[in-house]
Amino acid sequence: MSQIYYITQSDIEDQNILFNFVYENMDVNYYYSDNFDLDFYIKLARAGFISVSHTEDDTQFLLPEMQFEYAVLDFENLHISKKVQKLLKNAHLFTFSINENLEGVLEGIRKYHKENWVEKEYLEMLKMLKNYKTENLNFQLISCELKCTETDRLIAGEIGYKIGSTYTSLSGFTTNEKRYNNYGKLQITLLAQYLESNNYSFWNMGHPYMQYKKDLGAKILTRKQFLQRWLVSID
Repeated sequence: MSQIYYITQSDIEDQNILFNFVYENMDVNYYYSDNFDLDFYIKLARAGFISVSHTEDDTQFLLPEMQFEYAVLDFENLHISKKVQKLLKNAHLFTFSINENLEGVLEGIRKYHKENWVEKEYLEMLKMLKNYKTENLNFQLISCELKCTETDRLIAGEIGYKIGSTYTSLSGFTTNEKRYNNYGKLQITLLAQYLESNNYSFWNMGHPYMQYKKDLGAKILTRKQFLQRWLVSID
């Protein structure tokens, strides 16, 4: 296991440290901090970190990760499975929305994941980020929601954020009920179509290990390849 270093806001604001000691260090991916300040979180995100959290001895820490590899979806590569295509033809069965029910999505994530890192201070931080505006930092927290029109229930959703012309996933959920098979895949397909229609450059899907990302059409980029694209798209 690689060593985990403490990271500060001054570290990521120092271009020498960021480029020569963080980006170039391929022995380290995770860092940690006890700082849940909103501007710090946003600056970490702009630098290319994807931050989760971890609780140790009743203390919660922020865990920013500069990944070794990233799953990235370019929308011309979007692959829609036959099962999802069939669901799309029955659009009266569902409604898809953006930024209408953050609380519902967060509750869905809490129930769906047995080991959930979206809790306590991180959870409160996300709620504060919902309407947070800051100068010179082009950041917006985004929730997307998929509801069943028959029951008006939220059956899938996710949270992530926009920076510049990019979108980055954080976490999501889908119901396990058999009647909603493939609705999780439907949700991410609808999100991809929304991002494309709103002129996003690409979708940063984070860790490359989940098969559904590759099935959707995502390509795996090294850290260097990812940062080359990321740093010109976040402004």
